[in-house]
Parts: sequence; C-alpha cells; structure tokens
Amino acid sequence: MKLSRKLMMLLAVLLSFSLIAAACGDDDDDTSAGDSGSDDSGDMSDDDMSDDDQAMGDHLGDGSLGTITVEAGAEVQIRSLNAITGDVAFLGIPNQRGVEAAVADYGQIHGFDVTSGEGLDDLCSADGGQAAAQQIVADEQIVGVVGTSCSGAATAAAPLISDAGIVMISGSNTSPALTSDLAGTAGANYNTGYYRTAHNDLYQGAAMAQFVFGELGITTAAAIHDGDPYTQGLAQAFADAFEALGGEITGFTGVNKEDTDMVPVLTELAAGSPEALFFPIFQPAGDHVADQAHGVAGLENTQLLAADGLLVTGFFELEQSEGMYFSGPDVRFGENLNESTGKTAAEVLADYEAAHGEAPSAPFWGHSYDAAAMLLDAISAASYVDDSGNLVIDKAGVREYLDTLTGYSGVIGTINCDDFGDCGSQKITVVLHEDSGDVDAGMSNVVFDYAP
Repeated sequence: MKLSRKLMMLLAVLLSFSLIAAACGDDDDDTSAGDSGSDDSGDMSDDDMSDDDQAMGDHLGDGSLGTITVEAGAEVQIRSLNAITGDVAFLGIPNQRGVEAAVADYGQIHGFDVTSGEGLDDLCSADGGQAAAQQIVADEQIVGVVGTSCSGAATAAAPLISDAGIVMISGSNTSPALTSDLAGTAGANYNTGYYRTAHNDLYQGAAMAQFVFGELGITTAAAIHDGDPYTQGLAQAFADAFEALGGEITGFTGVNKEDTDMVPVLTELAAGSPEALFFPIFQPAGDHVADQAHGVAGLENTQLLAADGLLVTGFFELEQSEGMYFSGPDVRFGENLNESTGKTAAEVLADYEAAHGEAPSAPFWGHSYDAAAMLLDAISAASYVDDSGNLVIDKAGVREYLDTLTGYSGVIGTINCDDFGDCGSQKITVVLHEDSGDVDAGMSNVVFDYAP
C-alpha cells in the first residue's frame, strides 16, 4: 500500500508537469504562428528581436537619478555654457563653436535630433555660472552641459548641475579644486557628475616649473594671481613645483581683475629680486602687468611668464607680449581623430575657419568639441526608444558611461576619465612669443613640451 501511494503521488506530479508543459507549448505555438521572425525551434533569436526591445534591455543606468523622456519628434537637449560676452569672450566663443560643430557632425541619437539651443553665458564669474546653472536645471529636458569656460564659474554652477542629476563636461576649466590633487583626494570644489577634457593645472604648474628651473636655469621666481580659482590654483601649482625642484619663490600675491595700476604690487615683488615673474591671469589685467613690469626698479630684466589665460590672439598682438613664455595645452593635434564623429582635428579646424572666417582665438576649441561628442555618446549609451516611440534617457547611465570612459580617441588625443572627472590628455607645451606682428608664429613656437 505504501508503494501504491508513492506511485500514485509520482503519477500525479508527472501529470501536473505535463499540463504545465502543454500550456507553455500552446503559448509558444501561438507566438510562432503570428511571428515569422521565429526560428524552427519556436525560440526568438537575438537578431529577430525588435530594435526597441534590444534598446530597452541594453542601456546603461539603473534609474536611480531619474529619467528624461524626449517625445517622438522632439529634440534631445544639451547646452553650451561658456563666456561669450565680456573680457573673456575670446575664450568662450571658440568653446561654444566647438560644441555646435560636434553636435552637427555627430548627427542623431537613436533617430532623434540633438540641439545645444542658444548658448548660455557664464560671464567667467561665479555669479554668471550660478545664474546660468539655475536656468539649466529649471528645464527638466536638459540632459547635460558642455562648459564652463572659467573655473570660477564652474565652482558655482557644478553643485546645481550635480544636484539635478545631470552632467557637466568642461573644455577649459583647469583648477585642481574642481577635480582632485592627483593623489586620490577630491578638490574643495569637486562635485559628482563633473568632468573635463581640459588638463589639471597641477600638470601645467609642473611643466612651467620644469621649464623655468631646468631649461632656463632660473632659481628665483615670483607669482601673481587675481583670486580666481584658476589663476590662484595655477600660480600655487607653479610655486609648489618650483620649490620642489629647488627653486625659491620670492613673492606670491594677488591683484584685482579690474586693476589698471600694477606698480604697487610689482614694487612689492621687486623687493625679492625675482629672476622670473609668472602671472597666469586674464586680459585686461595681464596687459597692464606685462606693460608695467619692466619699468619697475628691480624687475628690468625679469623674465615674464604667463599661461593659457593669455595664450590668445588679443594678447599676442600687444607689443608687451614679445619675449614672454606661455604655458598651455598642447594643441599640435595633427590628424587625431574623434571616434564619435569621424572627423580629424585638421578637418574640424578647417570647418571652423570656413564657417567663422577666422581661426579660434583661444586653444580649447578641440577640447570642447571632444567634450560634446563624449556627452552625446554617453546619452546614446544610456537611452532607448520605448513602445510609444519616445526616447528615454537614464541620467545615472550618462554618468556611468563617463565614469568608465577609457581609451577614447578625440581630436585632442587619447582620453581617459579618472575617478574625479579628469579626462584630458594632460599634455602641456611652452611657447616663446617673439613678434607681436606674427601671432601664428608665436602660438606655434614650442620650446618645451611636457607629457606626464
């Protein structure tokens, strides 16, 4: 009797499995009858899946930061946030044009057009950056931002962009405070969702220090900043690197951006008899320092040094710029290829000059082009088209893509993003400008290069 009961229970279980299998088989048969995409076994192959099904199951992001839905027929929204008016427009305008060129060259994302809208102005200031960022986060359709031009604007804009769960990639911010000290410690102004293709100024400071101490044989130097995170950070990076090499910093002080009379500050620095004076500031303050320095007793023969804030056509056209050395990004891009658009650096530059009738006035146009292309790739990787034909973008997925980006081919070279958003090639050059009547010759007269 025990054996019979066990046999009956076994038969009942087998009968249940048979009924379940039959039911499943009926469902498969119905699917096969209505879908010519099935193979002979009745299973759906990967190749036979719809594009929408593939996209919905194969995109980055876990939804933790929310999603942005772009309705069918609408455009994907990104923004350019750069200094496009005022004294530093020479820096921001090439950046904005680089963004616009990348968007045009990239084309659609999953069948959706992309727009960078009307360029926003960071005014190269904290107030400007904050005001523009508030405008950006108020529009919940904006996925990401390429900018800012100036580090000072980024310190105010980045926290708002970060809190909104979207991303900002700068082509020309260089302050170490925005990313890290390159030793694993986040900078004072670091925010998640912030990235840059521009270099970290700890590299630029080291490059200029090595050139001045090792190549020029100068052992004493002074530095001037204007209180901006960029200028102060770079001046400090140079001072620290110069002292580490065995040099002496005889003076370190600041000026106001609006100052025109630099003699009091220059006189103060002259007391230390520096052989070199490094002032990584902008115009117009930089114009006045260069014009007045050699007229101050004790600075007559001091070598003047500046950085990418003055590595611009407007300053190189001034007579007082002659004989100066300038550090900045290595822009010898040659035939470097942007893998997202298929355009070489030479082609992007030729297109720029044809469209605007002039060469870029500042060196970060290529960095901004790459930043925009990277952002569009990130959006593509983090999005899918839903059953209603809408594009759904996972904001966390956009960050995930950028957080893990390595080996990316850009017009500036190979791009690798570290844990704090430093993605640039970090290559620095020093140029010697000798003739204010030949700006191009000065821009390309590389006398020292640095590749960490």
